Amino acid sequence: MTTVGVPTSAELPMQNPDFGDVVALICKEDSRFDRKAYDFLRFGLDHTVKEFRKKDAARAERSRHVSGAELLEGLRVFALDQYGPLAKTVLNAWGIHRCRDFGDIVFNLIEYNVFSKTENDRLEDFGDIFDFEEAFVKPFQPARRRRGTDTSAAEAFGAA
Repeated sequence: MTTVGVPTSAELPMQNPDFGDVVALICKEDSRFDRKAYDFLRFGLDHTVKEFRKKDAARAERSRHVSGAELLEGLRVFALDQYGPLAKTVLNAWGIHRCRDFGDIVFNLIEYNVFSKTENDRLEDFGDIFDFEEAFVKPFQPARRRRGTDTSAAEAFGAA
């Protein structure tokens, strides 16, 4: 699997006041995504890298990159953590409707030298790893009861 050349939090321009300026330039050229989508990705990447460091410190020492699939999974978890049942609504409002959109944002940032990439990195690494409905809506839907275990509302309240 190729790695997406996304720097760790130490390499991110979080302390760099120019990040907002760069994003403003990107948004002028590519208006598909709200500026907040870029901030979300930046903080989601930081969260993802921190989680990987906790799980595999040795790997974190060897490589400062995460794969497209790893970043997508980290962004999924981060979105659910930050926005709960509104995650899909918030992402959609920013122009993010599928996994590939995250890839487009990453590669926009690579084009402006905010993120780095390796020679093996491809936009296709951000294929639709998960469906947004399944990832962001389904976890908050009530569980379906198994057949034969249903109780009526009257029975549930002891009126039967």
